Amino acid sequence: MDQFVKKVFENNRNWVQSQLSADPKYFSRLVNTHEPDMLWIGCSDARVPANEITGTQPGEVFVHRNISNMVIHTDMNLLSVLSYAVEVLKVRHIIVCGHYGCGGIQAAFTNKSFGIIDNWLRHVKDVYRKHNAELEMIESEEKRLKRLVELNVREQVLNLCKTSIVQSAWQEKKFLQVHGWVYDLQDGVLHNLEVTAESNEGLMSIYKFDSH
Repeated sequence: MDQFVKKVFENNRNWVQSQLSADPKYFSRLVNTHEPDMLWIGCSDARVPANEITGTQPGEVFVHRNISNMVIHTDMNLLSVLSYAVEVLKVRHIIVCGHYGCGGIQAAFTNKSFGIIDNWLRHVKDVYRKHNAELEMIESEEKRLKRLVELNVREQVLNLCKTSIVQSAWQEKKFLQVHGWVYDLQDGVLHNLEVTAESNEGLMSIYKFDSH
């Protein structure tokens, strides 16, 4: 067996033993528990694991991750996760969490071509275009990138609110809040961008679906 693979399986066995030592019923309880209160839409970056940075246990957070934590209305993977989370798991909170130092944001900020991912990062460039006036006023490239991370999160929160899945939940009077957060790799701290939606009231009328 490849040494890398062997090490992963060894780590798994050690983890199992450590969990059982602390709680002999850990796995028997976990197998029957899947009632997360939160859907986490985060970046695929390996340095931003949802459970660890939120101090939650397996089974407490339903997770979807992609490059730069995007919510794209044609992404059937994202929409399937969102539908299952809202309609089946009945989550009460959806978190869009970006992070400072995001490689996807940095790549979109340049004019370099990175291959097929360029088509994905085009959505980040569209966020830049929309907020071009504000971003161009920021002289520091580091601060401009950090602001783009924040603006991107805000746009993805808005994109979630535009979906028929989220709006249907609101029409059915379900409690569902959509939040925008940013994680700082430098110190491990989560930052609340104070952008929370719990109805479609803030949407332009063209995006609002009629009540059932």
